[in-house]
Amino acid sequence: MSILAELNSILSSLCVLVETGVFSGSPPDEYCVLTPLTEEFVLYGDNKPLIDVCEVRISLFSRHNYLATKERIIKSLISADFVITSRRYIGHEDSTSFHHVSIDVAKIGEWGG
Repeated sequence: MSILAELNSILSSLCVLVETGVFSGSPPDEYCVLTPLTEEFVLYGDNKPLIDVCEVRISLFSRHNYLATKERIIKSLISADFVITSRRYIGHEDSTSFHHVSIDVAKIGEWGG
């Protein structure tokens, strides 16, 4: 399963609406946008890639108190063996009334290509 598919599954199971790249349509009061950051091979053997690392930024947007949702997401990600590389409060967007939080995650696995 790809990192985006796995993140979609995790966030959907938490009842958080999620899209990749940009949220289309009218946004609900709370949603996530996934932005792929990197895909790289970090370990080689016999000139062939062995370990693949994929990184994605999860942007959580909430018009409510975002702390409980953020914690549920983080706990679910850790349970699913994601590495959390960064967590940041980006700020409050006055024009939309959304709080914006970013959570950068990485998934490390053997490359099966």
